[in-house]
Amino acid sequence: MNKPTNPKGTRDFSPKEVKRREYLKNIIKESAELMGFEPIETPAFEKLETLSNKYGDEGDKLLFKILNNGDKLKKADIDAIIQDKLKKFSESISEKGLRYDLTIPLSRYVAQHQQDITFPFKRYQIQPVWRADRPQKGRYQEFYQCDADIIGAPSLFQEVELLQLYHTVFKRLGANEKVVLKINNRKIINGVCEVLAVENKIGFIRTLDKLDKIGIEGIKREFHSQGLDAEKICSVIILEGNNIERLEKIKKFLISSKEGQEGINELEFILNILGLTDKDLKIEVDMTLARGLDYYTGTIFEVVPTIEDVSGSLVAGGRYDNLASNFGLNASGFGISFGFERLYLLIESLNLFPKELSENLIAKVMFTNFDIPNEKYGVIYEQLAITRAKGIKSIFYPNVTKLNKQLQYANQKKIPYVIIIGEDEFKKDSFVLKNMREGNQSTHSLTKMSNILEDLKIASIFAN
Repeated sequence: MNKPTNPKGTRDFSPKEVKRREYLKNIIKESAELMGFEPIETPAFEKLETLSNKYGDEGDKLLFKILNNGDKLKKADIDAIIQDKLKKFSESISEKGLRYDLTIPLSRYVAQHQQDITFPFKRYQIQPVWRADRPQKGRYQEFYQCDADIIGAPSLFQEVELLQLYHTVFKRLGANEKVVLKINNRKIINGVCEVLAVENKIGFIRTLDKLDKIGIEGIKREFHSQGLDAEKICSVIILEGNNIERLEKIKKFLISSKEGQEGINELEFILNILGLTDKDLKIEVDMTLARGLDYYTGTIFEVVPTIEDVSGSLVAGGRYDNLASNFGLNASGFGISFGFERLYLLIESLNLFPKELSENLIAKVMFTNFDIPNEKYGVIYEQLAITRAKGIKSIFYPNVTKLNKQLQYANQKKIPYVIIIGEDEFKKDSFVLKNMREGNQSTHSLTKMSNILEDLKIASIFAN
């Protein structure tokens, strides 16, 4: 029999990992709600017509499609296979696909429920998504995204609001000094294409978006293959100096492009506001930042780590003015997405998870199951109920076995206190409280257990 394994690109999570992940989710959730965002959830799968042609050709290839069942499979287009039309065949056997991201489901949700929504609509969403990507460190086929968006507000203050949300999360995690915010504007990229007479803007953007993967020489080769002046392009977008100097250089180059100048003005507005409100925010204007998704129309950004242990973007997003038009609604929006798995790796490598999450305590108190008369089990569970009602995590060892084995279990699980009530203790109406960390124990009246546990809850060893 083969050893059981989980599917490639997926993972199991231990109790400690789950607690750490919930900690990160709660930080994002609390920060979002502090700024007036509301939660929504959408189904794990959508109609393929909802998902297709929204992420570009590369994105469409990474969609996980769900095989039709029952009589619908009889409609499979076998001739399409013979004719080597695999996309057509795929469409004949699949009508649904797993979520690729949370943005397209959001736009569908907003268009579908627009009569019940008050705009501008501020939403956050924390759910898993699926991509048929090549698994590697920090990149999986099933992973969580944590998104926040503002729909129905063209104002640039929404960009500021969401970038402040990212900044708030990283400050609360203690990781703000280890990341940098890279920012650009699609209108600036469009302006560059206009001045350089680039006809295929989508191809230009997708090539530029590969910079981190194939390097400068790699994108130069691709630009050359497209008949473009690669040296001229790189001299325009790869700029030295501080943010002000970079903006001045690109402003001069785009003097003849109205759209390009508009993009520069938008960037300057955002930088000025953040410079007043978030002075400890590290920002870098980066003209090579493209964000390959087709639906971005304005400000785009990525948050990247400055440490070697973690690579890739931790947070990313941008302005999309026409996304929901695919569903019959014209509403501008700006959104950000936290790369949850990479964020986890960053906080772990920086050793920033709270100590109690690392200790993985399943309980603060364990009641032993040793030498208890059958008629007294009700008393044990009555005390357990009182203990849990006080908010103290408590367990009862389920098996009747040697006391040493039960104490060994408590040690392995790092449970700080053990309560021993056996036949002798019941006769004396008492219990033994054993401190597992210090190795000592004391005997007390059973009637005082509630007060003693209340005192222990206040003690630092019981602190959450």
